[in-house]
Amino acid sequence: MPNKALLIAFLPLVLALLAGVVLPYQAASNAAVGRALGHWLWGAFTSLTVSSVVVIAALLLLRVPLPDLGKALQGPWWLWIGGVLGALYVAAAAALTPKLGTAGFLVLVVAGQILTSVIVDHFGLMGVASKPVSLPRLAGVVLILVGVFLVQSTWAASPATGKAAIVKQPEA
Repeated sequence: MPNKALLIAFLPLVLALLAGVVLPYQAASNAAVGRALGHWLWGAFTSLTVSSVVVIAALLLLRVPLPDLGKALQGPWWLWIGGVLGALYVAAAAALTPKLGTAGFLVLVVAGQILTSVIVDHFGLMGVASKPVSLPRLAGVVLILVGVFLVQSTWAASPATGKAAIVKQPEA
């Protein structure tokens, strides 16, 4: 039997990885349902509606007690922007995935997440502990940006020289 402490330590890592695994499918699904319904905003609406139904079902199934809204209302203003930002992400996925592809869309999402996370960490925004920018962190950001370039480009042999070249992807 595996060590219980080791399992508990790795569970959040595995769950975070699984959360990342589902994002390409979510983006593609949102885009497809938007096309089927006639507009990418309907894709976003459908995704958020289904999400709400799933969360409500989980709350009922797990018998989660009612929240203390008074306490939450006394918190900082930014406690409430998660839903707005989530809606923006879902709408962007529905609108942009057909143009960029799942890899193109998500590599840009990850680049935006890392860039913003470094800023949030550096300044200790939204209640997180401050973690100053360092040379290794900046190098990581640069590598991610290089990755964005590589994922958005297509390597192909140049017809004129036969040598490898980066070819711009056609617009959707």
